[in-house]
Amino acid sequence: MPLPRGPEAMLEEAVQLVAAISLDVVHAEAVSLHKPRAPTFLGTGFVDRIADIAAEHDEPVIVVNAALTPVQQRNLETRTKCKVIDRTALILEIFGARAQTHAGRLQVELAALTFQRSRLVRSWTHLERQRGGGGFLGGPGERQIELDRRMLMDRVVRIKRELREVERTRHLQRRNRVRSETPTLALIGYTNAGKSTFFNSLTGADVVSQDMLFATLDPTMRGICFTSGRKAVIADTVGFISQLPTELVEAFKSTLEEVIQADVLLHVHDAASPMIAEEADDVRAVLADLGLGDEEQKSRIVHILNKADKLTDIDDRQALLNLFPGAVFTSALTGDGLDKALATIDAHLGADTLDCKLSIGPNDGAARAWLHANGNVTVTAVENDGTQNLSVQIDPANWARFCARWPDLVS
Repeated sequence: MPLPRGPEAMLEEAVQLVAAISLDVVHAEAVSLHKPRAPTFLGTGFVDRIADIAAEHDEPVIVVNAALTPVQQRNLETRTKCKVIDRTALILEIFGARAQTHAGRLQVELAALTFQRSRLVRSWTHLERQRGGGGFLGGPGERQIELDRRMLMDRVVRIKRELREVERTRHLQRRNRVRSETPTLALIGYTNAGKSTFFNSLTGADVVSQDMLFATLDPTMRGICFTSGRKAVIADTVGFISQLPTELVEAFKSTLEEVIQADVLLHVHDAASPMIAEEADDVRAVLADLGLGDEEQKSRIVHILNKADKLTDIDDRQALLNLFPGAVFTSALTGDGLDKALATIDAHLGADTLDCKLSIGPNDGAARAWLHANGNVTVTAVENDGTQNLSVQIDPANWARFCARWPDLVS
């Protein structure tokens, strides 16, 4: 279970979410509720007071940082006479503004349609049909809400069909990487932890990185090479957040497939965040929803404590190391700690690497070239007869291939 957040922290995050879609916050308030009211979620007196505040502004929007039922949303809009959206609708709005690729827009639309399914109230009036059916008298035809629901479901079916094509393409790309034995890394973490800046620093890419929640949405993949000679593909994925709407998790499963299939998960934290433990717990909860258990998370995650330049107290660093053993402090903005992060990731990828010693004769040039291409030759000693004694670090899968191809050299 994710750790609970205080009301002020949740309010601050809600303000940042609103700012992410370029709305000005003129009033923000944490409300203490004994229990939500069934008709309006909030108490009558508070609703009236918010209505008075909203009346002082042009085209106001009220954002409730909680999940509202369709009835509660409609009643609040009736009482306040202005637009009301809940946390799910707000995050969907942000995702809709951020999606750039065709796949990203499809996923956002699918999530939005799933969310709207229970909120159909005469939304598409241009489709209204007053009469229908056969015979002389005719029938009442489909009611407006039935038309809306049928068209919505038709659109959902078309989107899912297009997304299956996206998934098929990504599956082929992933299968090609597996065939070439290229390990994959996936950046994960709470939104605004600095993942995109970290990604840009490692790869030299120019992914948009801003100090706001969900600055980037669509996943980006780049190649990366380590000092050991090992190559990998790294993916910058969408940021996570507390109370991530289930519609988004479901719609973005094809994108989050990169997270599930990655060899190493680079969990980027905002080291200066006062809510770092809670944010890390929220990320673990989303990974669990994707099917990654605790043991699998521990074996595949490397913790990156980003924005370390904002830490001034050495005790804070030690406390973070106690919370995330083996973590690496970095500052993607200044470049500090990036070399150590790369070395740590490389060591994690090579945790199962075999150290092998071989004697390659002068007539076995193909075997020698294969070892240089698929392993890391650390020592080479040449004898008088031209035989080379090699020390090689190599992955178990590649070692099995070498043994099958040149069994005489390993007997």
